[in-house]
Amino acid sequence: MQDDVPVIEISGVNFSFNGRAVLEDVNISIRKREFLAVIGPNGGGKTTLIKIIAGLLTPRTGTVRVFGLSPAKAAPRIGYMPQDLGMGDDFPVTVEQVALMGRMSRRGFLRSRYDREDKKAVAEALELTGMKDLAREKVGRLSGGQRQRLFIARALAGEPEMLLLDEPTSNVDPEGQTRMYSLLRDLNETMTIVVVSHDLMVLSSYVNSVACVSTSVHHHDAAEVTQEMLEGAYHCPVDLIAHGLPHRVLKSHKDS
Repeated sequence: MQDDVPVIEISGVNFSFNGRAVLEDVNISIRKREFLAVIGPNGGGKTTLIKIIAGLLTPRTGTVRVFGLSPAKAAPRIGYMPQDLGMGDDFPVTVEQVALMGRMSRRGFLRSRYDREDKKAVAEALELTGMKDLAREKVGRLSGGQRQRLFIARALAGEPEMLLLDEPTSNVDPEGQTRMYSLLRDLNETMTIVVVSHDLMVLSSYVNSVACVSTSVHHHDAAEVTQEMLEGAYHCPVDLIAHGLPHRVLKSHKDS
C-alpha cells in the first residue's frame, strides 16, 4: 500500500449515546504512516472516534473503512491501547503475561496454548519498549511509565500495522512522556499511529497531523499545533502557554 493511499476512511459518521450526539458528520482520511494527534475537550468524542476505528463501537450512520475493510475485519492488523486496562496493583499477572494478551487476535479461539511464535513476538515487543528485563515482574510493582510502556508492548505483540493509543502518557512524568513519544516516533517509520492526548506541547514535536475533535472533527495536515487549531477544537479563544496546560480561556466561551 502506497504512503498516499488512505488506511482509514471515515465518511458521514454520526454517533449518539443516550440520545446525545457525540460525533456528527465526521469525514476524515488518514494516510499510511501518518502520525495523527487527536485533541479536544473532555467529552468531545476523542475516545469514541478511535473506538469506532478499532471496531469497538458502531456508528449510527456513515461508513468506516480500515485498510479497505470493515473495522471488525481489520482488527487483527490494529494495535489498540485503551486509557485503562483495569489492572490494579493487586492484579496477579506478570509483564510477560500481559504482553501475551496482545497475541489473542492472531491466535484464534481454537489454540489453547501460546506457541514459540507468540513468545518470540512478545519478547521482541518487550525489548522494543524497554521492558524485557521486567518480563517476570508483577504488574502491580511497575511505575506509571513502565505500565504504559507495557501496554504499548501488549499492542505491539500482535504485530500491527497501525497503533491506536488513548492517552498513552497519562500519569507519566515529563521525562517518561518524552521517552514514550520518542518510541512512537521510531515506530511511525513503519506504521500509522493515532494518539489521543492532552500533551500538546510534546505532541507538536512528533506528530505530522492533528485532528481537532469536539463533536465535529477537523483534520489539519500539519505538524504544528496552532492557536487556531485549539480554538476550533475547544470552541473558545485560547492561548498556548505551557506543557501540561492545553489551553487558557481568554474570554467568555461562545459556541461556534
